[in-house]
Amino acid sequence: MGETVGGRMTNGLLDRTTHGGWCMLPGPVTAEVMGRSGFDWVCIDTQHGLIGSDSVPSMVQALALAGTPAVVRVPWNQPGDIMKALDAGAAGVIVPMVQTAQEAEQAVRACRYPPLGERSYGPIGAALRDDGFTTAKANDGVICAVQIETGSTLDELDAILSVPGIDLAYVGPADLGLSLGVAPTVDAVEPVHVGAIERIALACREHGVPAGIHCSGPEGALRWQELGFRFLTVATDIRLLQVGAQRAVDGVKRAG
Repeated sequence: MGETVGGRMTNGLLDRTTHGGWCMLPGPVTAEVMGRSGFDWVCIDTQHGLIGSDSVPSMVQALALAGTPAVVRVPWNQPGDIMKALDAGAAGVIVPMVQTAQEAEQAVRACRYPPLGERSYGPIGAALRDDGFTTAKANDGVICAVQIETGSTLDELDAILSVPGIDLAYVGPADLGLSLGVAPTVDAVEPVHVGAIERIALACREHGVPAGIHCSGPEGALRWQELGFRFLTVATDIRLLQVGAQRAVDGVKRAG
């Protein structure tokens, strides 16, 4: 069991600093490779990745085989997308572009069974891999993460982070920078960009909500970890493939 977050017990991914991998390529093999690489969790990105909803169940299954919790970034704050990801057995969802408390409440309702929410019952993958599955256990274990990634959301932080059932605030630095009028980079350098991320970290501490952030690599993860972020994306499958391929090509070219 994990620590109490938002009045509930989390499933253990939020009671310490964790480092995750990010899948943007579809397919169970890629997911299993990422899952066996030592990450604490792996996110399946169905918003900006090349992964469709049909690939999610097999990728979640592959990560379960690897013993690594799966998190799904859903395409949008739509109950159907959220419920299907959780029914497949995801440990939680990251919901993009949440900008108001009302939108945060909508995400929570989709993640939780009654009486805490409006999740419809049909946990095919989730129950298959948990003989002791109950709706109460699911309500306690599932992570509902809202993505904070627009400048306008900064003024709504207190209201969003006060919504019962919000387990994690996950910063999308690129979209946040874009909305603030600076380059959409994960490595924030502009003062307004850095200041916004620091403001989010402070608000999360004040509300007792763990903070997560998308990072460009290990160095970026360590940078934001020092600021108090605890749920850190370290690398994407595409970037790892690019770096590894380039290193291999450079190696043989230098030798020749």
